[in-house]
Amino acid sequence: MHERTQLYIDGGWVAPVGSETIDVISASTEQVMGRIPRGVTDDVDRAVAAARAAFEPWAAHPPAERAAYVQAIAEGLGNRSDELAVLIAGEVGMPLKLAGIIQVGLPRTVAAGYPAVVEAFEWSEEVGNSVVVREPVGVVGAITPWNYPLHQIVAKVAAAWCAGCTVVLKPSEVAPLNAFVLAEIVHEVGLPAGVFNLVSGTGPEVGEALAAHPDVDMVSFTGSTRAGRRVQELAAASVKRVALELGGKSANILLPDLAGDDLEKAAHAAVGSAYLNSGQTCCALTRLLVPADRHDQVVDLVRDEVETTWNLGDPLTNSGRLGPLVSAAQRDRVRGYIDQGVAEGAVLVTGGSEPPEDLPVGYYVKPTVFARVDNQMTIAREEIFGPVLSILPYGTVDEAVTIANDSPYGLSGGVWGADADQALAVARRLRTGQVEVNGGRYNPQAPFGGYKQSGIGREYGRHGLEEFLETKAIQR
Repeated sequence: MHERTQLYIDGGWVAPVGSETIDVISASTEQVMGRIPRGVTDDVDRAVAAARAAFEPWAAHPPAERAAYVQAIAEGLGNRSDELAVLIAGEVGMPLKLAGIIQVGLPRTVAAGYPAVVEAFEWSEEVGNSVVVREPVGVVGAITPWNYPLHQIVAKVAAAWCAGCTVVLKPSEVAPLNAFVLAEIVHEVGLPAGVFNLVSGTGPEVGEALAAHPDVDMVSFTGSTRAGRRVQELAAASVKRVALELGGKSANILLPDLAGDDLEKAAHAAVGSAYLNSGQTCCALTRLLVPADRHDQVVDLVRDEVETTWNLGDPLTNSGRLGPLVSAAQRDRVRGYIDQGVAEGAVLVTGGSEPPEDLPVGYYVKPTVFARVDNQMTIAREEIFGPVLSILPYGTVDEAVTIANDSPYGLSGGVWGADADQALAVARRLRTGQVEVNGGRYNPQAPFGGYKQSGIGREYGRHGLEEFLETKAIQR
């Protein structure tokens, strides 16, 4: 039982103003695994005041010194990686081995990469008779999600700190325990008081107080598009900067020139691109677009891959390739989408909404595949956030691009083709923030973010740093 009774504000652990708490539920056991304070508006006020007081001294530190703190925090994450992996496997449900590699390893990599980014960054330049300088935006409110909880925190705070900003963090109340470990590491490395502040609580109270606070200069939010609209609405009152990383309904196009082993490889990889973290991934490629004359062949390949490889199991024992979903609400929501897909006429290939008989406890959903999906069906329009893959047939490559772009979202995408140049040309036509070509590997230094209702701004690397900077022109 991980009991947290204090918040981290102004360089120390302090009692919250209120006395209410929030239970943290294990995704696989459905039992309480931890408890955190339920912060209130007064706690946000205290944290913002601390961040405001710390801002000017912190911004005056040379960028290399700020980056050195981030490097030390990356090392601290490494020292506690096993503990963090167990925590996040319990909170989120990702199998323990993957949690160590992805949920802990990725934020370590992102943080450790920032000293090089800072060293190479041009903080000022000459433009005619002007000196153009880049300066920190100020106090940042960071509101983060539950699906990759530590990674999404680090992606924001590491860039903000290197830019010279101070931060008030509101982690997801569904998966918050890892954030408290981060706060302990921050304290151990001696980050100056007020540069990092942690206030746990709910979105409607703590999150909205941060977004609306007049002394917060910027809000960086990751979550649903619906919640992102609310953040933007609240931030508009004080015209503060907003960075939003929101939902997705990304398409993965298999081009007509794929055949034989190439087609089989692409079909098998498509399952992993949809099912990572049990489908609880904003950039998951959940719409698989295939040539109409290859539809049935791809369906067979995908069915075999899912039924032979993607089994469910306890994340803490690595007994399955897929763990549970994060909560009962999320499980019920995903099962509802599966039932809706059947009702709207999609062909259920494998899986379904029935509970798995061998796992009566835990928020499990069977890995599910639909075939002959029309792009106007609900399962092709809305973000399901579960292990559900929809296969859509298309006639021509132009039609495939039209279907892929016919979405309110634009976060990610994929293209597979035997002709790499043609695949790249198709990738350029997709209205999304990133595209994988023939399974191109994830790059934590490349900008991450979306078009359309998938968000505003970019994270990671130099582009992530720039989100937290203002531009000033000094004429001489």
